[in-house]
Amino acid sequence: MIDFLGIGTILGLSAGFAPGPLLALVISETLQHDMRAGVRVALAPILTDLPIILLTLFFLAKISGFRAVLGVISVMGAVFVFHMGYEGIRTKGFNIGVEDCSPPSLKRGIIVNLLSPHPYLFWFTVGAPITMRALDQGVFAVSAFIGSFYFMLVGAKITLALLVAKSRTFLTDRMYIYTMRCLGLVLMGFALFLFVDGLKLAGLR
Repeated sequence: MIDFLGIGTILGLSAGFAPGPLLALVISETLQHDMRAGVRVALAPILTDLPIILLTLFFLAKISGFRAVLGVISVMGAVFVFHMGYEGIRTKGFNIGVEDCSPPSLKRGIIVNLLSPHPYLFWFTVGAPITMRALDQGVFAVSAFIGSFYFMLVGAKITLALLVAKSRTFLTDRMYIYTMRCLGLVLMGFALFLFVDGLKLAGLR
């Protein structure tokens, strides 16, 4: 049985710590204002991602009878996750660039997350297919995956906001770099699982 709690935890941690537009805004708001401003930005995915999740689940439900298509999507998800892992392994720190940002922080976080391609790519190629598999095991499995993913995603960014508020050099410290590289290796291993599963669905293995 697939451990959906563990999968959600690993994917959430990786997405939460990975450099990107939303993390940059979390850091920028924290440095310009205070930790609370960074925390408000970190909460943005909880408010913006529900429509994305529902849309991708609706789409996959419509094509659920086409195993070959689902297989291709799973392979695409494997490539996406592998790329996330590769970027994590290559991490050398994070350049803290402070832009001129004005409150309200939460509104800025929502706009940045809605305009970023990452949530759409993740849920279409990775999140929604895993959620569809979790549905076969019941509502608890779905809740475990989505709940752990967002708990870790938001929690990681809040943790970074706290650390940046106390030390501006944290994102270039060895702890951050080693954490990202370890998560990168785990993601690359998970990508292999998705790739093999995608080939099976497509009837190629």
